[in-house]
Amino acid sequence: MSTLRTSLLAALLAAGVSARADEIKEPRVIDLAICLDTSGSMNGLLDAARTKIWSIVNDLALAKPLPRLRVAFLTYGNNGHTAESGWVKVHSDLTEDLDLISQEMFAQTTNGGDEYVGRVLQRAMEGLQWGDRKDALRLVIVAGNESAEQDPTVNFRDICRKLIGKGIMVNSIYCGPAADNLAPAWKEVATLADGHFASIDQDRGTVTVSTPFDAKLADLSASLNRTYVPFGAEGDAGWERQTAQDEKAREAAPAAAADRAACKVGRLYQCNWCLVDVTREGRVKLADVKKEDLPEALRGKSLEEIQAHLDAKYEERCRIQADIAGLQKERALFIEAELAKTAKSDDKAFDRAVRDAIRAQATKKGYAFGE
Repeated sequence: MSTLRTSLLAALLAAGVSARADEIKEPRVIDLAICLDTSGSMNGLLDAARTKIWSIVNDLALAKPLPRLRVAFLTYGNNGHTAESGWVKVHSDLTEDLDLISQEMFAQTTNGGDEYVGRVLQRAMEGLQWGDRKDALRLVIVAGNESAEQDPTVNFRDICRKLIGKGIMVNSIYCGPAADNLAPAWKEVATLADGHFASIDQDRGTVTVSTPFDAKLADLSASLNRTYVPFGAEGDAGWERQTAQDEKAREAAPAAAADRAACKVGRLYQCNWCLVDVTREGRVKLADVKKEDLPEALRGKSLEEIQAHLDAKYEERCRIQADIAGLQKERALFIEAELAKTAKSDDKAFDRAVRDAIRAQATKKGYAFGE
């Protein structure tokens, strides 16, 4: 075993021990609602969100103290929704299940419609279960390419004032040139709710670099899945969703699969359906789990045998995560060198706009970011 892998494995195992010791400390919360225009012209934006959601989460994983991250996903401007809703739909309320967010993003298709920014912001404000802790960071990302003033019923200005009155900041991303005549209203969306404005080129909304490490990272990500032990009513569905999103990321782009692998090493990737995770973190006591909620292979075993099985799965996971973390370091260096060589810039990319906004607002809230 290499020195790097040994030290990474030791660090991962130590992190698991400290997680138990710190379980009485409730982490601070970042609530993030992503609102995307999925009208007919927005394939580029949707693809960028699908492929870059993991890199956005990976950036947040650098925040100290480590937050508890919940993400919601809404779309608007889509004729597949209903007129009564203002062509808006909540696909997922705020959740720690990032696989569910990915699943919903990949399930979407674009379809021409009226793009009511005011209506989607209103739904985000009223239709989501925002946390009420005073130290929470509550953010909305709204992205689109048409006028922010289309909504004939709901004025985005009124909603933005109400949102910031509730402590929810709004970051706007205009998919068009910052100098055109639609940009000022999009800037106003952000200004009124203490947010950040960015303009991007949604058809070039991602900057990806293929690396020699991507395929191996995707394989390791798939291998991690065997270390999860599904239990309860949501267990099998959660495990199947995890596996399916590995494949979706791999199909979308090698870089997306590699970013997803890196995300699965971090503690922002939560699987509340996994018996290893919930018992190690103290959220569920193994003795309280009903026999019928256990995987069939564990139902005839004693508590000691089940615990030994969970510990073995956790140690296997740490070994695989150590391999992923080592490869990810090499991958990051490769990407840095390639970007310098080709002079590529992500300053007009969707994920860069999201990362920059979140970092700036999290820093003001007392978070620090390492590398």
